[in-house]
Parts: sequence; structure tokens; C-alpha cells
Amino acid sequence: MAPNLNALSTLLIAFAMSTDAFAAAVSKGASLTRPTLSEALRTGVIFGVIEALTPIIGWALGSVAAPYVKASDHWIAFVVLGVLGLRMIYNGLRDEQDEDTRPRMRHSFWLLAATGLATSIDAMAVGVTLAFIDSNILITALVIGAATLLMVTLGVMVGRILGAALGRRAEVLGGAALICIGSLILYEHLTLAV
Repeated sequence: MAPNLNALSTLLIAFAMSTDAFAAAVSKGASLTRPTLSEALRTGVIFGVIEALTPIIGWALGSVAAPYVKASDHWIAFVVLGVLGLRMIYNGLRDEQDEDTRPRMRHSFWLLAATGLATSIDAMAVGVTLAFIDSNILITALVIGAATLLMVTLGVMVGRILGAALGRRAEVLGGAALICIGSLILYEHLTLAV
């Protein structure tokens, strides 16, 4: 029996997936001259749509492989979420400066889309993991997209005031949440098997 993904786990995954986008948005907001709410919403929508689509792509890829790895799906979920969580913690702890820090009024669509895609690769990997457990991918993807829209919009608006340090701390917390969720999936499966 595959472990079930409950509403709390779905919310935790959604906000964990949005933390790296939040970190990028804080950086983007810090590099803008007086970001407006419309610019923050525009950025949030771009990131949110991309972040909602990538777990569906990952889920589709994982669904093809699911019948072949059913006996070890809990271990795969544990390892994938653990590695993603550790990577997010590592990225959140390292001291990284943007090369281009000149103030701007607005970022181009393509720059935002490329950044959104880069921050959503982990959501695609989570989508692969969700194919191995009992989860409604459409609801999960919508929640991830909505959380990302909210976090990115907020990140742009506070970015100029708080700077990139807050964004890195959020990414560390998101990584820790993914590790906890992966551990919970493994624990639930192992205790059900006994």
C-alpha cells in the first residue's frame, strides 16, 4: 500500500517548493528600483505557472516508472526528497552574490521565466516522487503554484527592504521541511509494513 499524502503534507511541500522561488524573488525585488505591486504580481504569476506545471511533468515521467519500482517507492521518495532538501539547505547557507546588481524598474519576461524554470527543477523531481505515492497531482500542482505565486509576490515586495539574506534562510527552512516529509513517508511505510 502506497503512503498517502495528506493536506498538511501537501501544504508543506507547496511552501517548501516555493522557498527557492521566494529567495530568487527577494533577490529580484532587491535589484529593482521601487518595485510595484503589479510588477510583484507579474513575477508571481510567471513563477507560479511554471512551478505548477513542472510537478505535473515530473509526475507523468514518474507514473511510467511507478509499476517497476512499487516495492521500493518509499525509499525513492525518502532519497529524492532528502537530496532535494539537502541541496536547498546547501544553497540557502552558501554566500552567493548576484553579478549584476544595478537597479532596474522591471525584469524581462524571459529572465523571469528562466529563473522560474531554474527554481522549479526540484518541483519536477517532487512530481516524480508523487507518482509513487497516493496523491492527486492536479490539486498538489495547483497548491504549489498558488503558494509560489504568493511567496514570489511577497518576496519581490519585501526584497528591497530585507535583502537576499531572508530568502536564503527561507530556502534552508524549505529544505528541512522536505527532509522531514521524506522521513515521514519512509516511517509511515515501514510502520505499516510491520
